[in-house]
Amino acid sequence: MNLYEYMAKEIFRNNGISVPIGQVFTSAEEVTDFVAQIGPVVIKSQVLSGGRGKAGGIKIASNPQEATEKARKLLSTEIKGLKVDLILVEQKLIIEKELYLAITYDGARRKPLLIASAAGGVEIEQVAEELLVKRLIDINIGLQPYAAREVTRQLGLNGQIAKDVADIMLKLYHIFRKYDAELIEINPLAVADSQTFAVDGKMTIDFEAAFRFGKDVPLVEEKTAVERRAAELGISYVELDGEIGVMANGAGITMATLDLINEFGSSSRNFMDAGGGASMEATAKALEILLSTRPKAILINIFGGITRCDDVARAIIQVKETMDIQVPVVIRLVGTNEEAGIALLSEYGIESYRKFDEAVAKAITFVKAKGA
Repeated sequence: MNLYEYMAKEIFRNNGISVPIGQVFTSAEEVTDFVAQIGPVVIKSQVLSGGRGKAGGIKIASNPQEATEKARKLLSTEIKGLKVDLILVEQKLIIEKELYLAITYDGARRKPLLIASAAGGVEIEQVAEELLVKRLIDINIGLQPYAAREVTRQLGLNGQIAKDVADIMLKLYHIFRKYDAELIEINPLAVADSQTFAVDGKMTIDFEAAFRFGKDVPLVEEKTAVERRAAELGISYVELDGEIGVMANGAGITMATLDLINEFGSSSRNFMDAGGGASMEATAKALEILLSTRPKAILINIFGGITRCDDVARAIIQVKETMDIQVPVVIRLVGTNEEAGIALLSEYGIESYRKFDEAVAKAITFVKAKGA
């Protein structure tokens, strides 16, 4: 579960890591008095997405009037398809140096991994490997002070800044363990006026452990409206931004479908695992969800085990008769009651395929024809 920046910073503050003076607002008019008290500010949209700066989600203002106007504009926009309902307004710091700190899990070694760099403030993926300091942490002894000091030495830090950064590493590891985090990141960790501040913060915690923290960690709803509808039906669904709506019955076959669509030169509008034993009614509702996302084509890939191909065929026919389907639908049916399912579809003039690659190729043909 991802936390908003302001939530991560509240946890930082409560555990001894300094953050800029700031406040969360839902209305631009509320910003005026706050900015009048603290001077120039940075206004940051609170959305669960990286790259906000490049997407126009971070603004700088030097006075209350400018801040109010920029806050109003941010609160009326979307950042990467996410509506901005909250903004974090923080005091603008005069930054002398930027660093990067993060702790995550190394899945292969099954240990927490500390990552640090003297090149902060940029996307970490762009930082050369030789500029990164990485240190595995023994879960039995934790991150020890001597290890934190060694990392600061490798970063080329000295004096009070080195002591402060080492102290923040220890506190960051404490937070990582305390909140069952999967990722905790400060980028940048800034030096300003001889002090260190977490200028930006990111936390991802184990959703299954969130109940243990009570009000300390509010539950964050990350699902889109369509994903929530699918979840209510017990359907595994993730919204993507591609061209072809996908419905399959199993996580493996769904992933294989997305992979083959990509291999054949197109992209998927979603991941949808309708389940191994979906009823006719549930299958019909799943199709309705797909249609609501307005893909350029729909590909239904069913391998009938528990799911019977004739039930899937009846569901498809039911949707076809009750809804005005404006996009091409390509169907692949293989498995239990395959012949009966194909015969039912054929009666209603609906073509189906047995071969996986042929069905994918046909769907992509429809997409290309629509784009021509």
